[in-house]
Amino acid sequence: MICIKVKTLTREIAALAEGLGLNAVTEYRTPDGTRIDIAILRDGRKLLAIELEASFKWFPQRLLYDVVKAHRAGFPELWVVSNFNSKPGWILSYAAEIGITLRILKEKEVLEKLKARLARL
Repeated sequence: MICIKVKTLTREIAALAEGLGLNAVTEYRTPDGTRIDIAILRDGRKLLAIELEASFKWFPQRLLYDVVKAHRAGFPELWVVSNFNSKPGWILSYAAEIGITLRILKEKEVLEKLKARLARL
């Protein structure tokens, strides 16, 4: 399946994070008025921003926008979930330059990888 199930995946990610004692905020509003699909916090500390990209249209531009939003909001790590085969190109190196760890994941792998990642936080 190409399209991701945004609502279902949002609920599953939030439940997983909260089950591990973290706070998952959906539609997290950033100080500059943008929104991050899911923000993972611990005691108010920003740990991980997650964006669910269900559309392939303008993917590199969307990815860059996601990186900038996460960076401006103070997140050290950004995961973008998309089932499309995309090539992020220079955006990966740009994210590293500004201090953001960027991962692009498929829907089928995100919950397993997230569980492993959050367990280490």
